[in-house]
Formats: sequence, structure tokens, C-alpha cells
Amino acid sequence: MKNKIIILITLLASVVLLNSCLKDDADYWKDGVAGKMYATVLNSTLQSEGLAPVPDEVTFSFMVNIASDTPPSSDVTLTLAIDPDAVTAYNTQTGKAYLAYPTAEILTPTVTIAAGTRTAMVSFKVWGADALNACDNYIAAVTIKTVSDPNIKIASNMKSYLLSLPISNPYSGNYKCVGYRKHPTLGIFPVDKFEAASTVDCKTIRKSGMGDYPYDVTIEVTTETMQVLGVTCNKVNVAVIDPATNAYVASGYGQYDTFTGDATQVPIPASPDVNYYNPVTRTFVLNYYYNSAANRIAYEVLTRQ
Repeated sequence: MKNKIIILITLLASVVLLNSCLKDDADYWKDGVAGKMYATVLNSTLQSEGLAPVPDEVTFSFMVNIASDTPPSSDVTLTLAIDPDAVTAYNTQTGKAYLAYPTAEILTPTVTIAAGTRTAMVSFKVWGADALNACDNYIAAVTIKTVSDPNIKIASNMKSYLLSLPISNPYSGNYKCVGYRKHPTLGIFPVDKFEAASTVDCKTIRKSGMGDYPYDVTIEVTTETMQVLGVTCNKVNVAVIDPATNAYVASGYGQYDTFTGDATQVPIPASPDVNYYNPVTRTFVLNYYYNSAANRIAYEVLTRQ
């Protein structure tokens, strides 16, 4: 059974704050809208919650509200729906380029606000973040569509709940690294250890390590593919960083097109293909170097733990 993650977006404290504001004689309410009632989303500005790149369902909740100088005297029923058009409208207004989150479902399409109160909770869920491009920007939008009381209007500028859902880099995490470093004169130095890879951006990770060499390595996963033993893999770009300067190694670095190393050393190459990510086994196969009079070669297989 998939895990379900539940996130409460709006704190109950905001209800107390808004209710107290609506009950006072503040001019902002009395001058223009005395006696009127509006159905609103309490947090109508863009909210944000990060998603892990997993298939699991994630449930979010927010509050709808009846804005008025006195609470409604009878029950009020609202209907709501997932609303991709609200994402388009937000993009038009702000000049952004968000995509509507493609797999979303409202769990409370109808909610009732009890007489004498102002608020109710609305819930919706999203899933399938693992199948989406972490470099794209997504919004899930839920909009108030109807109100049962004809005297209550839907506030056009506060009718939609907009939730930005950035997806975490799917490649960051812990890896088991097996391989070796080949020195041009001193020979082979085996590597068998766990390494942590941290996020650089949506498609790039950084790890400490060329064994005893004091450098970091960045790995960028590209959209260019290659076939490796019948599996469609993503080509990667490898760069060597000097952590002392946080810049590329000045003496030079690079990566190989086909296996370059010692074919008798563990791990024995299964094919001549190198510098790719296998999404099935969640494994990087890297073959790269940095130059210091001659190339210091690294061949390593990193498997996600």
C-alpha cells in the first residue's frame, strides 16, 4: 500500500485572526461592503510545498471562508474543483510559465459551512511526482465553483487556492561507490565506500570524491539517451571541482566516450558504455579524469541506496 502524506497548509490561528477582523468595525469592511457576503479561499496567494520524487499520494488541506460582517445564519454549501484554467490565469497575470499539476484529485468537492460559523476545510491530493520532470514548475489549483446561497458572491480575486509543487532532485541521496582510481605511475587504488550526493539543481548532483584525490565531482543527468544492454539510459556530464576554490579543476578534466581503465579490476565492465544513468537499477556508471601532468582516471559504479 502506498504511503499517504498529509500536509495541513492553513493554521487554525488564521481563522481566529480573520474572524476577529470581520467582527470589528474596521473601515476596510464597513465602508464598501457592509451587509455583503463573499465566499473566499483564506490563502489565495501562491503557496509552496516541495514534493519528493516518489509515486505516493500526498494530501493537502486549506480553508474556505465566508467573508462578512456577521456569520451566515444558515448552512452554506460550496462546490470546488481542480482548476487548470486558474494556473493559466496566474501565468497570464504574472508572466510565469507554470504547468498545471497533471495528477490531482479533489477529495472534498462539496463542503458545508455551518450556520453561525465562517470556515470549512477542503482537501485534495496529488501523486506521481516520480514520473514528472523535476526541472518543470507545477501548480495545483482548486477553485470555488458554486455557492448554495444566492446572496453570497464568489470573490473573483480570492476564489482559487494555488499551490506550487517543486519536485526535489530525484538523484540526490546516498550511493554505494565501487571502483578505482588509476594513477599514471602508481597504479590502481580501489574504492569501495558509501558516498552522499547533494543537489546542485534539478538535474545535477555533487559528491565528494575521486578517492584520495581532494576533489568533488558533479554529475548532470541529460535528456539524451543511449541503449546499454537493452536498457534506455540517460547520458551524463561529469565535471571535477576543486572544493578549495569551488571552481572547476584548473589543470583540466574530462570524461571518456568508451571504457578507459583496467578491465581486470572490479567492477568488471559489463559493456564499453560509460557515463550514463540507468533508471531501472538507479545506477551511475562513470569514467572520467582530471589532468596533472597526466590523466588520473576514475572508473566507478554508484548504486542508489
